[in-house]
Amino acid sequence: MTAHPLSLSGFRLLFIGRTVSTLGDAVVPAALAIAITRATGSAAALALVLGCAMVPKLLLLPVGGVVGDRFDPRLVALGTDLVRALAQLLVGLELLDGHPRLSHVAAASAVGGIASAFAMPTASPLVAATVRGELRLRANALLGTATGAARLGGPALAGLLVYTAGPGWAFVLDGASFVLSAALLARLRVDRATGDPAPDDTAPDDTVPDAPRSLRRDLAEGWSEVRSRDWYWTSLIAHGVWNGASAVLLTLGPLIAATRLGGDGAWVALTQAGAVGLLVGSLVAARLRPRRPVLAGNLALALYGLPLLALALPAPAPVAVAAQAVAMAGLGFLNPLWETVVQQDFPPGTLARVTSYDWLLSLAAAPLGYVLAPLAAGAWGDRVPLLAAAGLVTAVCAGTAAVPGVRRYGARRTTVPEPGPPTERPPARARDQARARTRTGVKG
Repeated sequence: MTAHPLSLSGFRLLFIGRTVSTLGDAVVPAALAIAITRATGSAAALALVLGCAMVPKLLLLPVGGVVGDRFDPRLVALGTDLVRALAQLLVGLELLDGHPRLSHVAAASAVGGIASAFAMPTASPLVAATVRGELRLRANALLGTATGAARLGGPALAGLLVYTAGPGWAFVLDGASFVLSAALLARLRVDRATGDPAPDDTAPDDTVPDAPRSLRRDLAEGWSEVRSRDWYWTSLIAHGVWNGASAVLLTLGPLIAATRLGGDGAWVALTQAGAVGLLVGSLVAARLRPRRPVLAGNLALALYGLPLLALALPAPAPVAVAAQAVAMAGLGFLNPLWETVVQQDFPPGTLARVTSYDWLLSLAAAPLGYVLAPLAAGAWGDRVPLLAAAGLVTAVCAGTAAVPGVRRYGARRTTVPEPGPPTERPPARARDQARARTRTGVKG
């Protein structure tokens, strides 16, 4: 009988840590907006703090991918968790003091953004190193479910903290969640050479390459892996368009909800419905296991045109809420499928770099939507950017079906080996040669 991912001690530690830190992060956005607005009364001040976190993250993500592949991703993730814990605790203390200095909050946000640039690319390598073969889809679906639950409960917890204890405690909670995550990662042991879980009583393989490597060469090698798979880079374009369209909705949606759909409560209902949809989509992905996961996931992303269209008309509030739930279920459905395919197809030694390019494109597309949406709405009304975003996201995500690699890609079904006596590991040279052969193979 196939084991459950949570029966694996390594993944169990990773899952608990990721779940706790994700919940902590889900509390912060609402608390930050309220805290900065209360302290300064300026939207520009909030934009400055958010920019201080986002800009260094975007600039350093590819470097974070290189670091995640060169070194033990567990240690990288552990170190960045501690840095982020310190940054969030400092912000919390500033807010609890009652007279927060914007420069201090902005600086701490920048430090947190830098740490995130190195932390985010380690997520996929850690899952690949703690879960084998056919269990990875269930593992990624579990992580997606936890993310959906955090997005659902995080804003409610933030409101409770803000209006009872103050927004500073939301940041203290987030900092504590990173400390707990780091403590769990300290107990995790993985085998970096093979990407397979190591026994609990063994230390990680800290073998390093014999020849020194340049940053430029590592970046180029990661980009070469991206370019060599048409299903991957074309899907990244679609995912970037999705994030840009999401930014259009997040920018224009609140005002439309307040003025045309019945008030602020309509926007709250819409965002909560999206969190529920994300949760449901992750659960469905683990059960359906589509034969063509990349195609199925990208087609699910095309559903994001529905809430954009509903707001453009505008449709009645219940229709818009239902459309957002369906659209976010599409995202929840894609995420575990995508993570599993990437972990199966790319060599373990390139996963961090490959996923860093994924994050870079996704995060860079969102600010573009934030900037263009209000400009277009001011010139032609909000219906034009909403309809344009709906048409673009539907056409590009569904249009990936025209790419041969997207249509043909089927996730490799790896059989989990039955427990048995340990086998002798091949010499390091043989492992390196095998890994080199894997890197040259392109799956069409």
